[in-house]
Amino acid sequence: MGGHTHLQEGNPVQPAMDKSSKRRANISRYAVPAGIIVFCAWAYWLSTQFERVPPILKRGMQPEDFPQLVIGLIIMLSVYLIFRDDSKAPEPLTKMVQMTIGLLIGFLLIAEIDLFLGLGLFAVSLTALWGERRAWALILVGIIAPVAVFFMFDGIFEVRFPRGLLTNLWYE
Repeated sequence: MGGHTHLQEGNPVQPAMDKSSKRRANISRYAVPAGIIVFCAWAYWLSTQFERVPPILKRGMQPEDFPQLVIGLIIMLSVYLIFRDDSKAPEPLTKMVQMTIGLLIGFLLIAEIDLFLGLGLFAVSLTALWGERRAWALILVGIIAPVAVFFMFDGIFEVRFPRGLLTNLWYE
């Protein structure tokens, strides 16, 4: 009893990690934050490529300032994660997570054809994948929400979506 860490049968209270779990923990401990930092560096570079400032942002901040501040915060949190996180190896991704990642990749591919079309298809597909079956909710998420976002950015913020199949119909 006094200070022992195993049960009567000699089984440890906390099961020992096998080699593959330890290896996975070591890899994920550094690979995940490093991947986030690499993504942030790429996003930072993209933020330096802005050519036109929307009128709503002309009041003081440069267009790249806000994304760069957010990216800096994410990088700082990722570095903190490398040195301070002592969590165990993450569980393997579930089938639902893998399918969600697949939808995200599909969105990125469709967005190359038309961002607005990609938003609608991704939204309705993800909503259906996550279990929504009501037709009115799927229509709301797949059509109404992207249309509202499109008109908000186009009309209020005066930020244009990239040209594509559907957006060309509006911009012409």
